[in-house]
Amino acid sequence: MRAPDAILPLWPEGVPAALANMGEELGDGNCVWNVSLPTISWYKAQAPNGCAVIICPGGGYRQLSMDGEGAQYAAWLTNLGVHSFVLKSRIAPCEHPAPLLDVLRAMRLVRWFAPGFGIDPERIGIAGSSAGGHLGACAGTLFEHLAGKTGHQLDAVSARPDFMMLLYPVITIEGPACHMGSRQALLGQAPGADHLALMSLERQVSPATPPTLLIHTQEDQAVPAENSILFYQALCRAGVPAALHIFEKGPHGVGMREGLGPMSGWPALAEAWLRDRELLAVP
Repeated sequence: MRAPDAILPLWPEGVPAALANMGEELGDGNCVWNVSLPTISWYKAQAPNGCAVIICPGGGYRQLSMDGEGAQYAAWLTNLGVHSFVLKSRIAPCEHPAPLLDVLRAMRLVRWFAPGFGIDPERIGIAGSSAGGHLGACAGTLFEHLAGKTGHQLDAVSARPDFMMLLYPVITIEGPACHMGSRQALLGQAPGADHLALMSLERQVSPATPPTLLIHTQEDQAVPAENSILFYQALCRAGVPAALHIFEKGPHGVGMREGLGPMSGWPALAEAWLRDRELLAVP
């Protein structure tokens, strides 16, 4: 797998809401754990068209699938002319608001440096899988939330994605469709009602939420398709352009794997959606 062209720290001025004595980051070549120094890995597009995507790997807020739901997505997107940034955000034992701070700083940082990167600051999207889909949807709904700001001058830069692509995302953390592992890793064992409401993102959709592509499978037993359905319904109520595709077959965590029937074809479907929205057009 291609190495990133650059790895950029999110918080050169010091990581906010940091935990002390976390020890070393751990990894096995695909996933990482125990992240204390969040970064974005930049994969430069082969023939840039001005579009960029920040990629949020899944892993239940306990680990990050940096290869299968990160670098592999970047390889696909860079072939489409899209600059790609794989986010290594904080996860357990770090809890809310650390991941929200990280994803919103990533959005602000890429937008701040967009002209120097050859990126159109109005064509910066976010893609996320599973719990990474939840984090991506946080960016699309909570981009002005005070919990995602630190008082730094970059807070003045918009953290709103211009579009979202969410694959089998965790959306709600209430009710029977809740992915309890993500909820506990993000909010602890006994979260308050205010945090449950805030992080059930179907409740946070507004007309300012960006256009969204949702992809899921009916067979997903880990994160039920109801998550994507709830978010799609909220987008429709808010008048936000949205597309929802639920395949009959396919497990959770498909990533870029082949041989899983129609679900393995989701990248072509997503490419068509990007083209239809003129996100891949060269200015």
